[in-house]
Amino acid sequence: MNPQFRKHLLAMSVATALPCYAQTSLPSVIITGSNPDVMQVDVSKKGFPSDTAKLLQSVAGVSMVSGGGVSGLPSIRGLADDRLRIQVDGMDLVSACANHMNPALSYIAPSQVESIQVLPGITPVSVGGDSIGGTIRVRSADPKFAEAGQLLREGQASFVYRGNGNVRDVGLAATLASETFSATYRGAAIKAGNYEDGGGKEIGSSAYESRNHALTLAMRAETRLLELKLGLQRMPYQGFPNQRMDLTRNDSEQFNLRYLERFGWGMLESRAYYEHTRHAMNFGADKQFWYGAKKDIPGMPMDAEGKNTGLSVKATIPLSQPDTLRVGADYRRYRLDDWWDPSGGGMAPDTFWNIRGGQRDRLGAYAEWDRRWNPAWFTQLGMRGEKVSSNTGAVQGYNAGYIKDASRFNALNRERDDHNLDLTAQARYIPSQDMTVKFGYARKARSPNLCERYTWSTGGMAMAMVNIAGDGNGYVGDPSLRPEVAHMATGSVEWHDSAQEKWSFAVSPFYTRVEDYIDARCLATCQRGAFVNLRFANVDARLYGAEVSAHAALASGSYGALSGDMQVNYVRGENRSTGDNLYNMMPLNTRLLLNHRLGAWSGALEVQAVSAKERVSTLHNELRTGGYALAALRTSYAWNKVQFDFGVENLFDRRYELPLGGAYVGQGMTMALNGVPYGIGVRGMGRSVYAGLTFKL
Repeated sequence: MNPQFRKHLLAMSVATALPCYAQTSLPSVIITGSNPDVMQVDVSKKGFPSDTAKLLQSVAGVSMVSGGGVSGLPSIRGLADDRLRIQVDGMDLVSACANHMNPALSYIAPSQVESIQVLPGITPVSVGGDSIGGTIRVRSADPKFAEAGQLLREGQASFVYRGNGNVRDVGLAATLASETFSATYRGAAIKAGNYEDGGGKEIGSSAYESRNHALTLAMRAETRLLELKLGLQRMPYQGFPNQRMDLTRNDSEQFNLRYLERFGWGMLESRAYYEHTRHAMNFGADKQFWYGAKKDIPGMPMDAEGKNTGLSVKATIPLSQPDTLRVGADYRRYRLDDWWDPSGGGMAPDTFWNIRGGQRDRLGAYAEWDRRWNPAWFTQLGMRGEKVSSNTGAVQGYNAGYIKDASRFNALNRERDDHNLDLTAQARYIPSQDMTVKFGYARKARSPNLCERYTWSTGGMAMAMVNIAGDGNGYVGDPSLRPEVAHMATGSVEWHDSAQEKWSFAVSPFYTRVEDYIDARCLATCQRGAFVNLRFANVDARLYGAEVSAHAALASGSYGALSGDMQVNYVRGENRSTGDNLYNMMPLNTRLLLNHRLGAWSGALEVQAVSAKERVSTLHNELRTGGYALAALRTSYAWNKVQFDFGVENLFDRRYELPLGGAYVGQGMTMALNGVPYGIGVRGMGRSVYAGLTFKL
């Protein structure tokens, strides 16, 4: 484990129960116990990525499923998307798109991120729920307050340019605060064209533009804090190389209210939020060329509207010096409409309702007990119960050709109630000053999302519009799907120097067995080596693997300090029902990092090596990819209140295909299954030089 993670471990554990506020003078509180397995992501040295998900790529066990330029999906130990609980400033955001083009992390720009916590595998029930793969918690900066009798004024502006894709990225922040009141604005805007791969080929449908604004207002008293965050996103377009459509609109408004108070018995934290999304898809410029100019076929407008409401309350109660109890409850209310207006030809005369009046509500409660038995032993036990209710209204197709499917679906009793149970047990043992052992077991459950249950049309065109996987295939839902139930066992052994500063070496194996894993089955006869139509289906699955990480302080002197980090990640996913491989498993990969620091200068040389992807899903006709190695150079110089950053990604302009990139359908006749060449993966970005300038006031 990196010593920086180690140093923050206790602070983060306390933060799980009591969030910290910069320059906030709440009375001191002693919190006993700690969170056994939290990783804090260093968000300051990632080369100014466009996508917040890319900030996680250096975390052990985490990889990224490619999407649009600002909408990657993090995967933890082979489990991604809705199998993870992803929170942005405490909000459980939901993707209002059948292709998941607007995942949770797309709603916050990297420049607005202050901290990220990753809890892989066994997640404490206080931060878990309706997920089986782990939790990612992304936060913008906490409110700042001035010292007594003073007025705090702060500001920051950053400007970044990346050559590959002609990317222009701007971030602004300003804070005005007194001792009891704080107001902060953060804004970010980014615009990019299509990028080029290592061979100089333009990757179609990879351009994007996004603007994010956030206003934080906060008031504090001696023992309490009230915070209101208002968010606004306007995304005019975002191309998707692995989807048959592109995002042509994503407008979101967010209201997020939090109240925190210390009592004599402990801490109470409550939150209420509301998020509204208006989303649209159609053919972007690279796809319009073929349909409009060549075929004179009208566009295919697709619209969605999502409304997401959440309430939560959590109490942290120090029962005694070694014991801490956390109890809480949360409620999530989600509503979704997904409709496609008629546009002529076979897409007329009626409006196609993919999901009409979709409902998915969660009500959960939990209890969690931490105990520090002695300096060597720490344990945590937790239990969470949830009721997940889902339903949807009657649907219709464009015309009479869809009546059979629509009538069959409308005749069903579509209401479903799932009663899910999560159990966790974790322990940490420190037998000596140079060794730490962790192990645990968890039972986790996740109910199907609305698209997995309620998308209904078996028409090839309609099914191609339901593709969370990005594999080019078509999907249809199944109302009879059962919740996924995962049984997981994890462990880790770490050796380190007694001060936990000079070196460390850790091995972390894991094993997960998933009952009723939501994969798919062929709707009819599946043709190998072609795009196919699939129905979501429950199967039995297992995932296993390990991570190896190491850190060493290599040298120090007049030339600066030199340190190195290493990570090796391996995961294997198997469909136990069919003997097939699970889709989108990252092949064996390693990351080496050499860090240098001298005064105001800091720099890094990073090498990422990925083996060839040979184990692929036959059902999904998943593409094999070759092995590759990428190098990156980064440097930064800070002087007073100015910082300059410069770097080169993919230093040697290597040409490669993304192992989790899916099928390339970014240009051409994407809606005609026979018109899109099968067997082409999405290629990664070629050499890209970036420069950034940051001013602080």
